[in-house]
Amino acid sequence: MRWILLTLLAFATSVGSSVPALADKPVTPAEAERIQAALKDRGCSGGEMEQETDATGIYEVDDAVCGDGQYDITLDKDFKITSMRRD
Repeated sequence: MRWILLTLLAFATSVGSSVPALADKPVTPAEAERIQAALKDRGCSGGEMEQETDATGIYEVDDAVCGDGQYDITLDKDFKITSMRRD
């Protein structure tokens, strides 16, 4: 019985590791403008911008510069800031 469980676990691990990870995609110039406007409202600017490739439409800004330090910022599909994590 134990051998069967170990075999199933090994199979599941190999199948899971063969699925490619979804990569984020660059934002368009229009999206970048809207993201920067949302950041500016919070006193932040800059950072590396990406959009997640899944269907959520979430945008991410890594290393945005704000008045009190650097943050990783998440925005929803309507360009509203949903999270700010100090870097």
